[in-house]
Amino acid sequence: MTSALATPISRKTSSGCPLLRAALWLVLVVSSHSIGAAEAVQAAAGKIVPAGTGDNLDLRDAEPPPGGPVVSQSALSRPFLDAIHRLEGDDGAYAQGLSEHLLGLGLTLQRQGRHGEALDAFKRGVHLARINHGLYSAEQIPLLKAEIASHVARGELAVADERQQYLYRVQVRSLDRGEVMANALMQQAHWQYSAYRLGIGGPDFMRLMNMWDLYRLALNDIVGREGENSSELLPPLYGMLRTQYLITNYRGEDQSSGFNTGEGYAGSVEYNRFNAYRNDSYDKGRAVIQAIYDIRQEAEDPVEAAESLVMLGDWLLWNDKRQSAMQAYQDAMAELATLEDAQQEMDRLLGQPVALPSLDGLSPLPKPVEPDAADILLEFAVTSGGRVSDLERLDDNEEYDGVANRLMRLLRKTPFRPRFDQGEPVPTEQIVRAYAVAE
Repeated sequence: MTSALATPISRKTSSGCPLLRAALWLVLVVSSHSIGAAEAVQAAAGKIVPAGTGDNLDLRDAEPPPGGPVVSQSALSRPFLDAIHRLEGDDGAYAQGLSEHLLGLGLTLQRQGRHGEALDAFKRGVHLARINHGLYSAEQIPLLKAEIASHVARGELAVADERQQYLYRVQVRSLDRGEVMANALMQQAHWQYSAYRLGIGGPDFMRLMNMWDLYRLALNDIVGREGENSSELLPPLYGMLRTQYLITNYRGEDQSSGFNTGEGYAGSVEYNRFNAYRNDSYDKGRAVIQAIYDIRQEAEDPVEAAESLVMLGDWLLWNDKRQSAMQAYQDAMAELATLEDAQQEMDRLLGQPVALPSLDGLSPLPKPVEPDAADILLEFAVTSGGRVSDLERLDDNEEYDGVANRLMRLLRKTPFRPRFDQGEPVPTEQIVRAYAVAE
């Protein structure tokens, strides 16, 4: 059987020519089906339509500061109010420096949970920053981030999404290439992921294209500053892999079944562009894993190499390439074979079945609980090929029949990385999982 290391995952050649350069080229190249990266992100952001809210809120960098007991306004807000009144008295309602004090006042009110008042301060601060420093001045950025946090706290997710779009336009026009810009692109990509999961606005496939483009822009920026071997490339690469899993798993209706992809011709073009992303997804996912492998291989650590090969196996199995996936898992075990704690590491990586995708933020199943805290108790097996079989319900809580049936359907559809024993995939019987139903 051909080693999974041969194509495309492989070590650097003895001549020192890094395969990472080729992998990154595959990741970074703009498909002939798409428009320019920056234009694509901006065009997509301009077409997002506010919609309802959802569960599992995970809007990173948009959470309000930690709260505390509510104290009197005079105790915490008075210094900011005094400074604002003094500046207004000396230099008028548009005085330089007012935005900074309005930010401090808003953050103070925000910490007390007084988000309506905080929003008034932030919005005035943004308005003054635009007047005093320009329409897309960087002085707006902390005010906009704080404003978004208060909208999220109030459950106004559609409004928060609109402000996030505006924040991105400000960041693009005011920030230079560098760590700050790369972080801004990453934060915007995280927002798109959360908006996709929550269904804040549609069409939702646009969120996935936005995610890929934003992570790729961040990657480009870091490559330009840090080079092709920098570990700083790993966060956007993991984000890109997460995006490819979501793209391959996307089950939106196509236009032939009446899916509203947008307004007329423009909506059709965008959906066709997404289909081009989806058609390229398998190759792009492998290229991302290749890049991750090459960067982690710089440490010459067999554990890191094995983890990357397991990641490759998961991607292959997810894409129904079972034979190649099994070879990748065996190559991972071969990487670990020379370690003193080889068996322990093999058991950690491949000693039990794992639901796919096995990436932070993408777990397909609810988090299990202890059996004594469970509302639903299930038993099942996982075959050597990673499929669920012999699924049975062990509890008799009739009030949760609907939830249990949905969970069982989800389990049947979920692929698993199988358990390995003596280097071979083996079935695992009588797996018991307990789940609690959120009230």
